Amino acid sequence: MRKPELRSKSKEKLLDAAEELMLIKGFAATSVDEICREAKLTKGSFFHYFENKEHLGKAVLERFCSSSRQKMQEECCPKEGDPLKRIYNYADFAIKMAKDPKLSKGCLIGKLAQELSDTYPQIRSLCANGFNEWAKMLKKDLKEAKNKYAPKASFEVESLAEHFIAILEGSQVLAKAKRDNRIVERNMQHFKQYLKILFKR
Repeated sequence: MRKPELRSKSKEKLLDAAEELMLIKGFAATSVDEICREAKLTKGSFFHYFENKEHLGKAVLERFCSSSRQKMQEECCPKEGDPLKRIYNYADFAIKMAKDPKLSKGCLIGKLAQELSDTYPQIRSLCANGFNEWAKMLKKDLKEAKNKYAPKASFEVESLAEHFIAILEGSQVLAKAKRDNRIVERNMQHFKQYLKILFKR
C-alpha cells in the first residue's frame, strides 16, 4: 500500500496535467488518456482519485480558483496600504501575468464557463462562484477606496468589480485570438485611467 503522501503527490500530478491541458485545449478536447500520459501515471491511478473526467474538472477548477485568489492577495493586497493602490495593483498584476509565458495561458474559469455552461451545470455553478469570490475581493477594496476618495460618487462598487473582471477576461480572449498579449496590458491601462477619472486621483 502506498504512503498517504505519495497518493497525494499522484493526485496533484493529475490535477497539474489536467489544468495544463485544459488551459490549452479546453475540457472536451482533453482526454483522460492524455492527462495520464502527461502526469506519467496509469488510468488506474486516475480512477483511484476521480470517478470520471467531470469529477476531475470540478477538482481542477476549485483548485484553480483557490490558488488564483491566494496569488492575487499575496501580490496585490498587503495588510497595510491604500485601498485604491491595491486596485491598481490588481491591474498591474494582470499585466505582469500576461507578460509571463508561464502565466499567460488564460483563465481556466473563463475558459470552462464559455465551453461548458450549457452542458455541465455543476461546473457552470463553480465558475459563477469563482467569479463571485473574485468580485467580492475586489469589491472590498473598491468600497474602502470609494469611502475614502469618492464618498458622494454615484457608481456602484459591485458593478465596477465585475467590470474589471469582464475587461480582463475579454482581453484574454482577444489576446488568444490575435496572438497578442499586449492587448491585456493596453486594456488594463485603460481601466486604470478610468479609475483615475472615477476617483479623481
